[in-house]
Amino acid sequence: MKIARCGIRRQPGYLYYIDKNGNVARVKMARGGAKGQKSKAEVVKVLNLKREPEHLFYIDKDGDVSSVKMARGGKKGAKRKHKKAKKVKKTKKAKKAKKVKKVKKVKKVKKAKKAKKAKKAKRRR
Repeated sequence: MKIARCGIRRQPGYLYYIDKNGNVARVKMARGGAKGQKSKAEVVKVLNLKREPEHLFYIDKDGDVSSVKMARGGKKGAKRKHKKAKKVKKTKKAKKAKKVKKVKKVKKVKKAKKAKKAKKAKRRR
C-alpha cells in the first residue's frame, strides 16, 4: 500500500532507506576496499512519517514509500512440538494376526537356511 508518492530516482552505488525520523535517506554503499570510512546519511525527502506497529516501510520500484504488514509467527503452530500419537490398545484379533505374520516370517527364514544347507551338501558330494 502506497503511503507517500515521492518519485525518487535512484542513483547506483547508494542505499535508500527510511530513517528513524520517517524521512527518505540515502548513504553510499560500503565496498570491500573502503574500510573504516563511514559516509554520513543525507536526507533525500523530508516526510516525517509516523510508523505503524507491525508494518514494514520501504521504497518501492517507483520511488514511492510503501508499507506492508509484517508476517509474525509464521504458520499456526509451526514451532510447537508435535504431540506423540497415543498408543492404541490392540485387539485380540490384531495381536493374533501379528503373531501369525511373525511365525510365517520365521518359517520362511528357516526354509531358506535349509535350502542353503542342502545346496552346500550337494556340492560336497
